[in-house]
Amino acid sequence: MDRRSFIKSSSLVGSTLVIGFSTVNQEVSANPSELSNPWLTIHADNTVNVLSARSEMGQDVYTTMVMLIAEELDYPIQKIKVDIAPTDPKFYINELLGGQITGGSTSVREAWKKLRVVGASAKELLVAAAAQKWNVDPKDCSASNGVVTCKGKSATYGELAGLASTIKPSGNPKLKDPSQYKYIGKPVARLDTPAKVRGTAKYGIDVRQPNMLVASLAQCPVIGGKVKSFDDSKARAVKGVDSIVQIPDGIAVLAKDFYTAKKARDLIQIQWDIPNNPAMVNMSSIEESHRKASTAKGAVVGKQGNFEDPIQGTAKQLTAEYKMPYAAHATLEPVNCAASVANGECHVWGPIQFQQGATGAAVAASGLPESQVHIHTTFLGGGYGRKLELDFISQAVAISKASGKPVHLIWTREDDMTHDFYRPFSLHQLSGGLDSSGKLVGLSSKMTSQSVTARAFPPFVVNGNDPFMNEGSANLTYDIKNWRAENVIHDPGTRVGYWRAVSNNLNTFAIESFIDELAKEAGKDPVKFRLEMLDKQPRAQKVLKAATEKAGWGLKRSNNHFLGVAQTECYGAYIAVVAEVSMNGDIPKVHKLTCAVDPGIAIRPDQVKAQIESGLLLGYSTAMKNKITFNNGAVEQSNFNNYPLLRMSETPQIDITILASGDAPSGMGEVGVPLAAPAIANAIASATGKRIRSLPFLA
Repeated sequence: MDRRSFIKSSSLVGSTLVIGFSTVNQEVSANPSELSNPWLTIHADNTVNVLSARSEMGQDVYTTMVMLIAEELDYPIQKIKVDIAPTDPKFYINELLGGQITGGSTSVREAWKKLRVVGASAKELLVAAAAQKWNVDPKDCSASNGVVTCKGKSATYGELAGLASTIKPSGNPKLKDPSQYKYIGKPVARLDTPAKVRGTAKYGIDVRQPNMLVASLAQCPVIGGKVKSFDDSKARAVKGVDSIVQIPDGIAVLAKDFYTAKKARDLIQIQWDIPNNPAMVNMSSIEESHRKASTAKGAVVGKQGNFEDPIQGTAKQLTAEYKMPYAAHATLEPVNCAASVANGECHVWGPIQFQQGATGAAVAASGLPESQVHIHTTFLGGGYGRKLELDFISQAVAISKASGKPVHLIWTREDDMTHDFYRPFSLHQLSGGLDSSGKLVGLSSKMTSQSVTARAFPPFVVNGNDPFMNEGSANLTYDIKNWRAENVIHDPGTRVGYWRAVSNNLNTFAIESFIDELAKEAGKDPVKFRLEMLDKQPRAQKVLKAATEKAGWGLKRSNNHFLGVAQTECYGAYIAVVAEVSMNGDIPKVHKLTCAVDPGIAIRPDQVKAQIESGLLLGYSTAMKNKITFNNGAVEQSNFNNYPLLRMSETPQIDITILASGDAPSGMGEVGVPLAAPAIANAIASATGKRIRSLPFLA
């Protein structure tokens, strides 16, 4: 829809101010000829609508991104109505990821200036409209809380909207000085809380459409397997079953409700054509294939000094090998998607992180042109990267097309656990060299793992270099004279996907654990050992000192509690974590996680803390308990009985200190995850003298 058609479709022509973002010159403009889809609409009745172009899965883009507009617009944020943006990558592209997509802790980083300029442009036009109306100099007017005033006169934004829409913007609106902020950095209540508390918030699982049936899909136990033959006679006899259809991924039962559909599905007798892949028969074959692949030369993703042989000529040398297991996303809302293919249109409703990809999947599955495909994003009951994937969208659309009915596809927890896109298995080979004074002067890290990007976005992998595999290794904060970080891409045939904090989890566990090993070899305190290498990273120094001081590092302890530390830079944030652990035989108990984080600007401090807490607890839970294993090509874990989540009774005390540096905001949604595992591992090593080099701790 072009902008003229959009305006014509509105009954508020001439009384509505539409502010949008032009991707042509990457600047915000209010020139009608440059806009086709709005971010912000100010109506004549003084209501304000903002479209959120990122998916809300608990990370709070629903509020935080609106804060950026409200701040510069000077409009009461609690009065703003928020809607999820439609699919239109021309306008809602995430410039950091190259598509209309939510992930990589990029939402606020990408929107930081863009959305503030949207708000500032709107306010500039409203002030200009008031000045024109009153025949005064715009410099004599001021705008605040939705009202423009000048020399005793006042007008609401709504009253000025129509006139403002006829004025040409400057293209360079003035942004506030941080000292003027009303919302940014201040306590602001979440805008989605009332709906979530009242139960009116719509998640994918809540979607209802007229005459919609529920679908349950039988899929091959080995991912990638296809139906060879099936007998559905018993399933068709179940009362309430509407129809049974075959799609590329399996056999779907459509019924009046989920219970009936699942009951009938379980009665279908299916013969599967299972792929033969010796590389992924079981975990031993998977690990062996990685070890064999690790002998190859990989892509050098970080280097300094003598990177060809960083430990050459050093006084002391140490080598170690670390492993990280597969992990499931295990979002509390299982995979689900609703779809309708009818009357030459395809509609998709669901918890979607990648709207642009969802459109492509629906186009392929429906056979309809892109112009006839419509994506409706709901709230996500957890994402962690799982809902970036498109399998469930293709399935729902294919079922609707095959049956001719609107359907709501709902996976069971077992479906979700056994047909995930898992965090990859990784093998890490590290070596370090110390000089005669015990200073680390040489470090080499080599990760052999599967590349998610090679599957999902292959053009981004160039000469064996997947930029998402570099996280936690190429962004090393330590100043080391000779350093090499290397990645080897190896694909054993398992299905892998982006998992919250991606390769930061894999590399950071190995490297921060190994740094502790090197500190012990050097005979130095692990904190002092790290600080010696952070002279050029004042933000890293600051959070490391703050976390360790808060945790009481170096103080005598008489309760048999031991501390472990880890630090890193993650999505632009600097963070350090101290774990306090005691041991009951071989079983560790985590009593406390003390964290200091520098997020740049903490746009909404309470949410920064919430995201760090969430990340730490996910990292802790996964490190303690969780791994996905394969046997005969199939996943062995099926539900929370054998892939247990953290319980309230197991939750440690968490202490978070925010040390905002005043720089641009960093990502926050994933930053808390990577350091939990190495901090706990280092505390266990301090307590027992034994080094844990593979997870989970309670395996």
